[in-house]
Amino acid sequence: MLRSLTRVSELPIIVKQLQKNKSNNNNNSIITRKSNWKRIPGTSEQQLRAIRYSSSFFGLFQNAAAAGVAKSNNYATEATVQVNRPFKLHRLEEGPATEVKLTKDQALKYYTQMQTIRRLETAAGNLYKEKIIRGFCHLYSGQEACAVGMKAAMRDVDNIISAYRVHGWTYLMGVSPTGVLAELTGVQGGCARGKGGSMHMYSPNFYGGNGIVGAQVPLGTGVALACKYKGNGGMCLALYGDGAANQGQVFEAYNMAYLWKLPVIFVCENNNYGMGTSSERASCNTDYYTRGDALPGIWVDGMDVLAVRSATEFAINYVNTVGPLVLETNTYRYSGHSMSDPGTSYRTREEIQEVRQKRDPITSFKELCIELELVTPDEVKAIDLKVRKEVDEATAFAKTDSELGVSHLWTDVYSNNLEPKLRGIVGYDLDHIQERKGVNH
Repeated sequence: MLRSLTRVSELPIIVKQLQKNKSNNNNNSIITRKSNWKRIPGTSEQQLRAIRYSSSFFGLFQNAAAAGVAKSNNYATEATVQVNRPFKLHRLEEGPATEVKLTKDQALKYYTQMQTIRRLETAAGNLYKEKIIRGFCHLYSGQEACAVGMKAAMRDVDNIISAYRVHGWTYLMGVSPTGVLAELTGVQGGCARGKGGSMHMYSPNFYGGNGIVGAQVPLGTGVALACKYKGNGGMCLALYGDGAANQGQVFEAYNMAYLWKLPVIFVCENNNYGMGTSSERASCNTDYYTRGDALPGIWVDGMDVLAVRSATEFAINYVNTVGPLVLETNTYRYSGHSMSDPGTSYRTREEIQEVRQKRDPITSFKELCIELELVTPDEVKAIDLKVRKEVDEATAFAKTDSELGVSHLWTDVYSNNLEPKLRGIVGYDLDHIQERKGVNH
């Protein structure tokens, strides 16, 4: 009954049933559901509240407090959370942990990161509408739990490469909101000094956005080959969307990675639409986690940051000990494919609004953390204010900073220049100049 709840309006009915069932049991038990109703002794009223929350708040996104909540000064410092949307496995006997620990510090960090990405993308959208950002601009709003969950599992030796929806990843990999937005507006304060723009941002261990659909997948396979060659214990997350999943080069990369046992996680961020075409209309097999054939695969709810973290932790261990793996994160984008796409010609506004109300990764995580008493409403408000201030200041800078002079267009063409002149230029005689002022230098 709890797991079948899909509308907030059904909450009073469920609560009454819970109260009725609870009255028939002793005061030191709570009621949960696996195959049948049963009592679990020694659990608290707070855990009961958490389970009420998890089973009624956003039907498709369900997290339940599973056990022991450690407290300090009447506030929780750690909780164990049950991931309720089950992982789906392909060629795996065991999967990621379904019970995960969440500390107060982690809760604050993940919420701050997701909220910052959401604010960044909102600011980017507004700058585009003001015609301050030109060209392509692909927003990540709605998919924040994917990036934050994966980043939470990454180690210092790990790498990531993605497509063109990478503003959030750029921030997570160490670039400030100012560096991201300034790059989008093409000014010298940007992370690539305004030369890269929306699809070409980089930082250490982050091999950037890539504008060619699917091209980053074999490149990520190459990064994994470098990790194995160097023996540094690192791995690479190679991200692509459901729209790129039918690319031939993706399957060629699968094959090479399997034969060479490379430490690469092929991550299909399935937001259900490749540009303006639904995955059902574009793919004969929409179970993207199974499409590696001999490669094992995992399906995870991409709107649940803790589930994504757990799946990525499992995957990192697997690819470093066995070989490559396919990870599908089922998620949703609120905006169109890019800013030039209104996003409502191939789906209804009602569909978008329903996902926002029932599955939003930020709101649901915030409510869970408050229910578990890991964070207080005041702490959430403080984070919201801090993030808003930081992004507003970054936006103001991105609007007013100056562009690079024309002579800087041919600086830092090569990372390690072996010749004094730029090669392949007809009609010009240009010296190569290394300034090395970009973030990725």
